[in-house]
Amino acid sequence: MARVIFYEKPGCKNNTKQKTLLTAAGHEVVPYNLLTEPWTVERLRSFFGDRPVVEWINRAAPAVKSGEVDPEKLDAQTALILMLRDPLLIRRPLIQVGDRREAGFDVEKINAWIGLTAADESLQEMSEKLMNQDLQGCAHGHDREHHQQGKCKH
Repeated sequence: MARVIFYEKPGCKNNTKQKTLLTAAGHEVVPYNLLTEPWTVERLRSFFGDRPVVEWINRAAPAVKSGEVDPEKLDAQTALILMLRDPLLIRRPLIQVGDRREAGFDVEKINAWIGLTAADESLQEMSEKLMNQDLQGCAHGHDREHHQQGKCKH
């Protein structure tokens, strides 16, 4: 099984579900706080590969919800600078296994990459339920009131 470096927003319910799914598949998950990590432009950029810039941004971030940041209008350099200033803008989780890095939690992509099948039969039902959920966005909703001062109120 893989050693998964997992950059998360502590307390995020979907990040917790994602880590549970990875652990149930037998992976070792090493969590880091995405919000306090000392990012550089180069290091952060390495997680996005050839994805369009719009897919680098967390659409539930307060700056996006307020209209202050429009992901559709960002070029790569501007997006990276904004994410360094406001890590809530970073699409999460950021995941690294070996030299490969990815952003977001696309169940199909991660399953094909490192596998998400439960390592133990007793965890299979829970894993299947998690894999059928939307693990990409906020688990509670996406409205501005819900994310006061960049924090999920739940």
